[in-house]
Amino acid sequence: MKFKRVIIFIILYLFIFNRSTWGANPPNIGAKAGILMDVNSCRVLYKKNIYEKRPMASTTKIMTAIIALENGDLDEIITISKKAASTEGSSIWLEPGERLTLEELLYGLMLNSGNDAAVAIAEHIGGSVEGFSKLMNNKAREIGAINTNFTNPHGLPDDRHYTTVFDLALIARYALTNPDFKKIVSTQKKTITWYGKEWDRQLYNKNKLLWQFEGADGIKTGYTRKAGRCLVASATRNHWQLLSVVLASPSIFDESKALLEYGFNNYTPVQIINKEKSVKTVKVKDGTDDTLWAFSKRDIIIPLSETEKDEILTLVETPDYIIAPIKEGQVIGQIKVMLNGEILGIAPLVAQKDIFKKKKFFDFKFDIFRKTINNLIKQNAMY
Repeated sequence: MKFKRVIIFIILYLFIFNRSTWGANPPNIGAKAGILMDVNSCRVLYKKNIYEKRPMASTTKIMTAIIALENGDLDEIITISKKAASTEGSSIWLEPGERLTLEELLYGLMLNSGNDAAVAIAEHIGGSVEGFSKLMNNKAREIGAINTNFTNPHGLPDDRHYTTVFDLALIARYALTNPDFKKIVSTQKKTITWYGKEWDRQLYNKNKLLWQFEGADGIKTGYTRKAGRCLVASATRNHWQLLSVVLASPSIFDESKALLEYGFNNYTPVQIINKEKSVKTVKVKDGTDDTLWAFSKRDIIIPLSETEKDEILTLVETPDYIIAPIKEGQVIGQIKVMLNGEILGIAPLVAQKDIFKKKKFFDFKFDIFRKTINNLIKQNAMY
């Protein structure tokens, strides 16, 4: 009997422990800064010091890969310079004069975190590390990462080289829209050529989540003494992708797992707006039709907790009337999805069809006059 009580106690303990691990409360992470973001909507599901500027170590290489993929060709051959080969820190052991494709260097960059590969890519694409850094900063502004500054392609310490976890999440989110990037960062191991050797290089991804976490599919680790241990991680379950970032974390993999698990266990993607369904009718003035249906230009899908599902509000903004003519697809307003005063999603409203301007008596008279003139011109041209 006593043995049965012990077994029951153990079962209850494990159940309670697992519930606390999976519970509704956000995880208490030790990282100096952290974020959990829905990749589709950009909604932030967890935040800790998300706008605090910090060094990012090799998570820098996410932007390096973006610039390379958007400005280079994967089959391009790159000759390794002495400067690239002698770059300190993590390496894929490049040698001066060695020739590799951009694709091979990108695998070396993102799996083994090769600083030498980063410099080789930067020199090839940007002409120099400085020139490449300008491309990185321009792209950061374009993405919306306004509190980020790059001075190099690898993330070795520099006081002018910094980001925030929010910016880094935006950069990673953008990178994941590139199919080649997604393929590279989800690769566990890769073989690439080793010039002058009898064997090839064997690359192994440093992101252990690819082996340890259900649905893990990217993206980049990082470490320097100044930055601490860093990880940008992504995972997809049931076609829903989440993205976490931890900077200066005592345990990057455990804390990233906790953040991602928290998101998957406590939120569900909900389609708030369907672009195939009309949102509102709008009055039309001086048109061949008096009213027009407005449709959202895109679906709005937001991850929500159970309690939030009943608190969502939609705000439709259109003018009192629109003056014809109107073109199909013309923007005629916008729709916002809001929760407790915060905008979670926004999309343009567009016209579902053309509406022509209604012709008045004077217009008909003018058309007759114009046709008469055109006929006279044609008759004169014949003679």
